Amino acid sequence: MDRPLKQRLVVVGNGMAGMRTVEELLELDAGMYDITVFGAEPRVNYNRILLSPVLAGEKQAEDIVLHPRAWYEQHGIALHAGDPVVSLDRRRRVVRAHSGLEVGYERLLLATGSSPFIVPVPGSQLAGVIGFRDLDDVDTMLAASRRGGHAVVIGGGLLGLEAANGLLRRGMDVTVVHLTHSLMNQQLDAQAALLLKAALERRGLRILLGAQTDSIAGRGKVEAVRFADGLELPADLVVMAAGVRPNIALARDAGLYCERAIVVDDTLQTYDPRVYAVGECVQHRKATFGLVAPIWEQARVCAAHLAGRGHRRYVQQATATRLKVTGIDLYSAGDIVGLDGSEDLVLRDRHAGVYKRLVLAGNRVTGAVLYGDVADGPWYFDLIQQGRDISGIRDRLLFGPAMCEAA
Repeated sequence: MDRPLKQRLVVVGNGMAGMRTVEELLELDAGMYDITVFGAEPRVNYNRILLSPVLAGEKQAEDIVLHPRAWYEQHGIALHAGDPVVSLDRRRRVVRAHSGLEVGYERLLLATGSSPFIVPVPGSQLAGVIGFRDLDDVDTMLAASRRGGHAVVIGGGLLGLEAANGLLRRGMDVTVVHLTHSLMNQQLDAQAALLLKAALERRGLRILLGAQTDSIAGRGKVEAVRFADGLELPADLVVMAAGVRPNIALARDAGLYCERAIVVDDTLQTYDPRVYAVGECVQHRKATFGLVAPIWEQARVCAAHLAGRGHRRYVQQATATRLKVTGIDLYSAGDIVGLDGSEDLVLRDRHAGVYKRLVLAGNRVTGAVLYGDVADGPWYFDLIQQGRDISGIRDRLLFGPAMCEAA
């Protein structure tokens, strides 16, 4: 019996989330769809997580390519790179690209990602003020570092510190500016943040905490950053790493239901049953996503539904974070704040520069912060995810799996 004609699947966004979904879909049913992919960037899909090592000189741009052009051709995927979709007509089921090209669909996958939040202060539109989001940003940062001078990184979270480290290694004088009084305050407790700050300062980074950016000064291009307390820093480059905003304009203009991001159900379906969404542009049960593990799981679930194997549901899990700065070992997982009634187990070895803190709720580990020695991080993360009863190994828990198994 002949197989029916292929359905048309259009993917808006050629990044990690969209292409991982396509990869999963091809494994489940390679012949079900004619696939067309539109990407805003004029290049193939690459690993954004590894932009920091490219900036730091540890990898080249070609090292982080995930799918070369041959992969798209091999799977019969029509790739329109550098031609973003500008409008979506859900009634006609057609997308229209910047070039004017129109493509119809039976199923549509939105993977539009997010954009850096540019702090809306006077001067934020000056040349030399950038985000840290793609290879073009890395190219801009590398060009600035070749000229030398001063860089100011606004945001002391994961991305900001990786950008600052890369620019420092490229020879720039770098200051990190953070609004709160603790670096990486989403992932670290105060003690680990202090250890991290000291380690970064020993490398030559300048760090300003509790600093509110007031304006960016310059004639035509950035020359200085001014703060609410009157301090002014010279700046030849300003990197905004103060968070991201989901790219929802296309979906919202097409009448899809959005809040902070494109709202999806447990199958990654939007309010239009023909339209799915994955990655940093989605909101699932009030949460949005920036780490790769939940996005890979979204891709797996979404692909199953696109393939007509609708038995999977997306369930949010605890997440783990590592800082990609060579020589600094840091790991954070689960709920590091703790709820009422939770307990902390803490190990400090100042001489060795090691700090471990486990958050317990009853007889279960719910969070972990490790600094200096992170080898046991994945093991603690497994305990968190499994909700395992640790009452029998509680007194040895801080010393890792080998001691606990011996017990």
